[in-house]
Amino acid sequence: MIKDIKNQECIFNIFGIWDKTSVVNVKKLDLPQQKSIIFDFTNLDFIDSAGVQYFLALENNLKQKGCEVNKINLQSQYLTLFELCQKHYKAYDETQKHKSSLKDFFENLGRKVVNSFEILVQFLNFIGLILYTCFKTLINLKKLRFKAFLYHVESSAINALPIIMLTSLLVGVVLAYQAAYQLSQFGANIYIVDLMGIAATRELAPLIAAIVIAGRSASSYTAQIGVMKLTDEIDAMKTMGFKESEFIILPRVLALTFAMPLVVIVADILSVIGGVVVAWVSLEISVSEFMSRFKEAVELKHIIIGLVKAPIFGFLIASIACFRGFFVQKTTESIGIYTTKSVVNAIFWVIAFDAIFSVFLTKAGF
Repeated sequence: MIKDIKNQECIFNIFGIWDKTSVVNVKKLDLPQQKSIIFDFTNLDFIDSAGVQYFLALENNLKQKGCEVNKINLQSQYLTLFELCQKHYKAYDETQKHKSSLKDFFENLGRKVVNSFEILVQFLNFIGLILYTCFKTLINLKKLRFKAFLYHVESSAINALPIIMLTSLLVGVVLAYQAAYQLSQFGANIYIVDLMGIAATRELAPLIAAIVIAGRSASSYTAQIGVMKLTDEIDAMKTMGFKESEFIILPRVLALTFAMPLVVIVADILSVIGGVVVAWVSLEISVSEFMSRFKEAVELKHIIIGLVKAPIFGFLIASIACFRGFFVQKTTESIGIYTTKSVVNAIFWVIAFDAIFSVFLTKAGF
């Protein structure tokens, strides 16, 4: 582009190719002060819609500054393209961008709230379906797929025991070690048993076990159901008259609901063992002293409260995992998306329900 200034006129001689590739490399122009601007397209070789948009934007900026803009010697096919693009041209306005951003923010927020509410309603309907199916199965136990139930107990709970045992042991060690350091400063070494025993059996062991199960088994359930949808296995089951609530959902939900208390018992034991080791090494409290104090300080109600939470956590994790599995679309990417959502949702609701339990039981005097 060559600029030629004559008195009150400024003529831009346009030459070469103006397409989507060359336009992005055009440097910002120093807009002239003249009142009359002319674009001379005599030497233009080619221009596409991207080049036309560039000149329309430039023309718009010049007109906003009070300049008169004219285009001359434009070939007929390019003149038609200019007229077509000008008809649909929308000038970019910085002030409107900020206004629309704020508007978009509230629109997106409202859309997300409505979507979340719709998903919550769907999930409550899903819970209703599970409870209804469970009730029908209890009336007629022949409908229970016992082998599938045992398979899911093994794959989702028993196979997860090694990582839960290791995690619980480490949590017990960390909790006891931090308590030991603080208590030793006040000469209250023996109270490590009270602190360790109540915190581990009532809160930490059930919570850690549930989080590990949510990360391991919830993702597994969602991926399994997602693959079934991807391979049309669920549609085939429906065609043959099988109900997915009885054949897919119920064995998985019952497996985690019944297996979680057993998992929590193991987690309780390993957490306490971690505390025993730290108390013995750091505070020189023998195993017999620790266990004797444990019987006095840790009431049975703390252990029972931890065990009561376990089946509820298991039911929640399995329900959320199955629910998210049925959202999977027929793409492999969708399996990854909903598997991640399943794990995040399961962990969030486990922690949320644990907080509700904690506040409710404390207020109730337990």
